[in-house]
Amino acid sequence: MHVEVPAVPRALAAGFTRFTHAFAPRHPAQVIVLGFAAAVAAGTGLLLLPVAKAGGGGASLLEALFTATSAVCVTGLITVDTPVFWSGFGQVVILVLIQIGGFGVMSFGTLLGVLTARRLGLKSRISAAAETKSSGFGDVRRVLVGVLRISAAVEASLALILTIRFMAGYGYPLGEAVWHGVFHSISSFNNAGFALYSDNLMGFVGDPWICLPIAAAVIIGGLGFPVLFELGRQYRRPIHWSMNTKLVLVGSGALLAGGTVFLTAVEWTNKATLGGLHPAERLLAGFFQSVITRTAGFNSIDIAQMHPVSWLGMDILMFIGGGPAGTAGGLKITTFAVLFFILSTELQGGTAVNVFGKRLSRAVHRQAITVVLLAIALVIGSTMFLMLITDFGQERILFEVISAFATVGLSTGITAGMPPAGQLVLIMLMFVGRLGPVTLGAALALRERPLLYEYPKERPLIG
Repeated sequence: MHVEVPAVPRALAAGFTRFTHAFAPRHPAQVIVLGFAAAVAAGTGLLLLPVAKAGGGGASLLEALFTATSAVCVTGLITVDTPVFWSGFGQVVILVLIQIGGFGVMSFGTLLGVLTARRLGLKSRISAAAETKSSGFGDVRRVLVGVLRISAAVEASLALILTIRFMAGYGYPLGEAVWHGVFHSISSFNNAGFALYSDNLMGFVGDPWICLPIAAAVIIGGLGFPVLFELGRQYRRPIHWSMNTKLVLVGSGALLAGGTVFLTAVEWTNKATLGGLHPAERLLAGFFQSVITRTAGFNSIDIAQMHPVSWLGMDILMFIGGGPAGTAGGLKITTFAVLFFILSTELQGGTAVNVFGKRLSRAVHRQAITVVLLAIALVIGSTMFLMLITDFGQERILFEVISAFATVGLSTGITAGMPPAGQLVLIMLMFVGRLGPVTLGAALALRERPLLYEYPKERPLIG
């Protein structure tokens, strides 16, 4: 039987359709931002459940939101003690959020589509390609499966090593050893920095069987999946490596070595950090903290007791971060390498920026400068605001702001003492830092506006 639909409901339905279509995300960056926001919202909802909190009652909205954002954005900053405050269910939720956030929300969702439906829509391909920095829509499936294989291999290997060490070296029962091994392996490879110990990893400061495997996983995850793919294909032919791979490898090596020497030298006589350790343990702790500072957020020494000069050096390491399209945070090694070569070329009076025998695109110049300037503006603005609403010193606030923005997770111990407004600022910084200033800016733009004309050139005086 045919039923005539009244004109008014039809008009309302048509209007709603036009409304949702008008505000539906069109740019891939918009989809990525909304995906991460949805993951944070879902994680917050789960952590608000009474079963997620140890003991009676439940977490507050701010506690759940902060923890969920930190987990999805693979940061590691906390306002509550993870092993004490959260129940086993809550810790599992955090671990799942870390895995999804490290893999990439849109990449994770697209991968599920690959494994279940065996097909991808165009929108899914575009979103996943934008998130993983794939070279084209056609290789998205291959890239996602490759990311899954690398993640599973590294995490499983590290979990096995840690499990054996926890059992053999510390007498953990099998179940507890497996849980601690799995949790810290996922947290390490995804550069999250969450730990199941109230003092993070300070209890293992002199144990190379814990620190070195975790550091290796952090380094691998921080190189970025494009670099790992290329090394897997052409590890014997460095001459054929791309500019991106060369910049990441050279930059990572330089930062790891420089950070190790700097932190070890500054903290060598500090009794509250390295000074009370055996010389070999000092070197291990200095290397471990150098690795971790650039993105992961674990700590084997007390960050709050470090010298302010060390904090400033760590600010720089955190701000630079790791490789692009991986689990690392920061503004990425390639961004600062591009600026370095631009500076070097300008000082030498060159006209074109050449890197490893290739000319650098001028569009890359603008992108690098834009990313750095936006990040500096956000960090300075957030630092000034927190200085107005708190009594903490500038050094500690700047450290906390950069740690949140670079999704590192190291803390001088003031995050939990921040007022609600301050913690909301850190939540915003983690979210923006994980997605990237340019990605977020592109997502907020309703549409691209192609320029149909150009103005005549003129040069102002510089300097």
